[in-house]
Amino acid sequence: MQQILALLFVIASVVYFIFSIKVIQQTHKGVLERLGKFVRVVEPGVVFIIPFIDRLKRRNITERIADVEPQDIITKDNLNARVDLQEYFKVKEDNESIKYSYYNVDDFKVQIIALAQTTARNVIGDMKFIDVNNQRNELNTKIADIMKQEIKNWGVDIVRVELKEITPPEDVQATMNKVIKAQN
Repeated sequence: MQQILALLFVIASVVYFIFSIKVIQQTHKGVLERLGKFVRVVEPGVVFIIPFIDRLKRRNITERIADVEPQDIITKDNLNARVDLQEYFKVKEDNESIKYSYYNVDDFKVQIIALAQTTARNVIGDMKFIDVNNQRNELNTKIADIMKQEIKNWGVDIVRVELKEITPPEDVQATMNKVIKAQN
């Protein structure tokens, strides 16, 4: 009987030890919570936790891309331009930013996409179509700068914003093609 209890104790100890070991990859950092309360930010490597009491969340700190759904935006000269953009972002590597990315924003990737859509709508809506088409680099920078200001407390950095495509209405496109042909 004592041998069975000793064997069960050894098995339970081994299982407990196995569940207490967690590994954080080099591309991630972790947040350790004990009974639902923040304890500390955890660096990459092997981490020991107390099973069933501690919870380890992992956060990717590499640069990632968010593809923003194309949307129709009315420019200052009342043209509907179909705008397709991408944004590149990453969670900042400092411990405070890792903590903010969990506790200051619910789902930062979803919210960054929504923010990109509304920011693009506001910025492009204040410009004429010809300016939107000719000033893409300035437009990318302006949208990124506004977004950086809005998300400064999320622990996330906007690396850059890229306008992939700006498509005018078909009749405007046809007129623009006729003008270019006439100039050539």
